[in-house]
Amino acid sequence: MSFDTLDQDNIVAFIGDIFARRGSESYMGEAVTMSQHMLQSAMLAQKANAPDTLVAAALLHDIGHYTSEFPEDSLASGQDNYHESAGADVLKAFFPKAVTEPIELHVAAKRYLCAVNDNYFSRLSPASVQSLNVQGGPMSQDEVDAFRQHEFYEDALRLRVWDDEGKVADMQTPAFEDFAPLLERLAQQHAATAS
Repeated sequence: MSFDTLDQDNIVAFIGDIFARRGSESYMGEAVTMSQHMLQSAMLAQKANAPDTLVAAALLHDIGHYTSEFPEDSLASGQDNYHESAGADVLKAFFPKAVTEPIELHVAAKRYLCAVNDNYFSRLSPASVQSLNVQGGPMSQDEVDAFRQHEFYEDALRLRVWDDEGKVADMQTPAFEDFAPLLERLAQQHAATAS
């Protein structure tokens, strides 16, 4: 299945296939695989009683690592793969902005938190520090002010926390299939409002 044949009826199966085929790949030097990381982030969102849209954003926030034209190790080689935009762009046709905007902003949220919270940087993993440098480092004051103007910036900040915390080796999580009905529901609701 290619992106050209995706629609509301098969997008969740397509994403599930990515989790199944590629989810066991390493997550840029972290102690978890890519799927473990995304599933942990989604589970943390659920435990925080986040709305379904934000749980979906937490689950899908790194899907752009699989849609970008850049190689998987581009961050490690000092090149930003813009996975946040790549992921949001491919999902926009299938999910509401309340899902895709926090995804698109989750890297900016890291840069924002590094600029406004003196303790935040010290909590980043070494891999996250490395990617921060590639992604532009802490925001300038002008960038901080602009970030706060985004409609979904607070959701992006919540997502960022789960992103940072979802890196625990051997943590038990629900499977992708446990989140699939939530994604199906959001995709169908989006289709209904978009038509």
